[in-house]
Order: sequence, then C-alpha cells, then structure tokens
Amino acid sequence: MTSPDRPPGLRLDYAAISDVGRVRKDNQDSGYAGPWLLTVCDGVGGAARGDIASSTAVHQLRKLDEPPTDDLLGQVAGALHRAHDRIGELVDEDPALNGTSTTATVALFDGNRLGIGHVGDSRAYLFRGKEISQLTHDHTFVQSLIDEGRITEEDARVHPHRNLILKALDGIHEAEPDLFHVELQLGDRLLLCSDGACGVLDDGRLADILSTGSPEFAAVELVRASLEAGSSDNVTCIVADVVDHEPPAGHDLSPLIVGAAAELRRRTPRGLFRGHRSGDTGELEPIHEEIPGDLPFAISSDPIDPEQARYAPRPPRRFVWLRRLLGAAIVVGIVWVGAAAAWSWSQDQYFVGEHDGAVVIFRGINADLPGVSLSSVYETTDVQLDQLSDFDAGKVREGIDAGDLDDAHRTVDNLAAKQSGSGSDSSSASKTANG
Repeated sequence: MTSPDRPPGLRLDYAAISDVGRVRKDNQDSGYAGPWLLTVCDGVGGAARGDIASSTAVHQLRKLDEPPTDDLLGQVAGALHRAHDRIGELVDEDPALNGTSTTATVALFDGNRLGIGHVGDSRAYLFRGKEISQLTHDHTFVQSLIDEGRITEEDARVHPHRNLILKALDGIHEAEPDLFHVELQLGDRLLLCSDGACGVLDDGRLADILSTGSPEFAAVELVRASLEAGSSDNVTCIVADVVDHEPPAGHDLSPLIVGAAAELRRRTPRGLFRGHRSGDTGELEPIHEEIPGDLPFAISSDPIDPEQARYAPRPPRRFVWLRRLLGAAIVVGIVWVGAAAAWSWSQDQYFVGEHDGAVVIFRGINADLPGVSLSSVYETTDVQLDQLSDFDAGKVREGIDAGDLDDAHRTVDNLAAKQSGSGSDSSSASKTANG
C-alpha cells in the first residue's frame, strides 16, 4: 500500500517473519516492517517476560512509520527513549517484570537514506552489489573481546558468554543508542534480524541467501537456514528491497507486525511462521512448515539456557582480582576498627587478682583467649595472699571485678584490713603503680 502523500523516489518492498524456534516455548522477539520503518526487538529476561519488553518497544517504535522529518536521528532517538520510559512504567506497575529488557534495531527511511538507532545485539545488514556489510555494532561482552583483539568472530560463536549483552532498553539504565545515517541506492537489500539468525549464520551464508529471490523468499530461507544451523533461540528476520517502482497490482505493502508484538502465540516448536494475510480480514495468519527434528544443535556442549544467561544486561566482570582485593581490605578494615574499639573499652576495665603471691590490681578483662592475655598488672599492693583467709584468698585468685580504678582501690583496702595481724591503722594498703 502506497501513501498518497509520498513523493516520487525510492521505496521499500519488505517481508517480515518471526519463528519461536525449536527450543523456546514463547517467542520473545518482536518485529515491524512498514513503508517508512523497519525494526527488530529481541526481549531479554526469561521469567521476567522479555516478550512484554519487545512488544512494548515495537508498539512505541511503530509510531515512526510515517513520512519523516529531516531530523531522522532525532526522531529515532526520541522513539527509543519513549520505549525505554514505557518499559520502566510497566516495571513500576508490576514488580514481577523487574529485569525485563529488550534489544532494539531501528531503521527509519526517508526515501533516500536510513536513520538507524541501535541497542543490543540484534543486527542490521546492507547487501549491495553481491557484497554484505554489517551496519550495526553489537553491544555484547564477546564483541568487546573481538574489538580488543582477544578472540575472533569464529571464537565468539562458541564463547560461553556469547549471549551476554551490555546495553538494552530496560526502563532503568539509559541505553545511549548508536545513531547514524546510511545512504541507500536503488537495488540495495536490507536485513534486520535477531541474534537467533546472525548468531549462527556467518556473513557468507547470509549473503548467499540474500542474493536470491524476493524479500519474502529470502526471509523464509533465512529463518529456515538458522534453524537448520542449530539456532536454539527465537528467529526474526526482516528483508527489504530498495526499489523505485510502484508495487504490482494486488501486492500488499501494508505494515507487518510479527512475533510477540503480534500476539501470535505459537506453541508448535517445529513449525515455521510466515507473515500471510487473510483475504477476509487482512490479518496475519500462521503457516506451518515442518522442520526436520533430527537437526544438531550448533552448541551442544553449552548447558546454560542462553535466555537465562542474557537475563538483564550487565557489564563484563573485569578486574575481578582487584574487586576481591578491595573487598578483603574492607573486611580487614572493619575488623581492625572493631578490635580497636574493643581494646579501648578494655583499658577502662579493672579487677583485683593475685600475682606472685601478692594482691594486685589488673587493668583489662578478667578473661583470656588461647595464647592472648586480655589484662596486665596495673598496681602491685603490699597485701599478701597468705595473710588472707582461705575464703578471701580464693576470691582474689578468681578475680574480683571492679567498676573502676577507685572501686578496685576500695577492694584492696578492705582486703588489707582483713590481713592477719593487721592493726587499725592498716586500712590503707601501700601500692606500687606498674601501669
């Protein structure tokens, strides 16, 4: 369908397909293709309902599908921020959605060029003159390793953390999307896809498929090839040709919504969904084509559910040793502060006890730890233990607690008065300070 206010020039002839895949129970991908807009969103979150995040983003982004202004990137950035905010509102309304997020790859067309906005690891490709080029740059942990030269593209396909994304629309963290223009030429072919396709098909295989047939044929073959290559994820592909002619009679170019955003809940894990319109209602209907059930998984050794591994984007675990060292230092600091406070308190405690047969005043706590003494002799008195009654001598050997130093002095004076042979003038014992 051609917009009546659309000026002459280049147009898009497009097809959109989304398949739940061979493993997933639900499709968490969403896609939209219209005369002015192409977008793919891959929901992240597993139990936190990534399908809600992707469908929410698509329903916000689809508002761009109208003749754009000159500020393509401003429109795209604004729509992405609105999608981000809407996801945040849903999480606020339902805390069970906390952790949900979605990638977003958006291409807004103005008749000559694209304004592209990108967050996450869904991708946009340009196929021109039998050559394919990746337009977007993945926001993933493995891509950061590739950029640093630590692994190759081939290594990334089997890396245990290949599904860990670093940016997404989650309603919490500002995603800061990549924004750029792409000039188009007559005959160009565009591909937007989720990582269920680009994660298992290399550029050579993508180019082979994009070089043949109509956009619908290429999209179908891309999904089929992804499943045959062992993709265990949802697969969403949008293919669009840049043309300069009106669509042929009977060729419908009304917008297509696929995946979670279309609320087509496919439960058959081996069928293939294609966007097909009912002649009566114009609504999309599922078409099932059987996929062989004995196809091997691409990564048979990975026991981790990729969707759980993608649960909520987070930065790579760099400088782990430094974090552990800082954590240990904090723990040691807390222990040291606690020990210092305990030691300071103990130096205000006193008790009366025995040392070398004499009654002495100890500073500290009347207790010991294995190998550690918690007290020291503070004052030595002239009161001798053998001059006291057995009862008083026993109490001294056990230690007599004192509230403070004056209280300890009064205890010593009382014991001095009880020494055998002491006179009435012996109520005060002589003391020698040792502390």
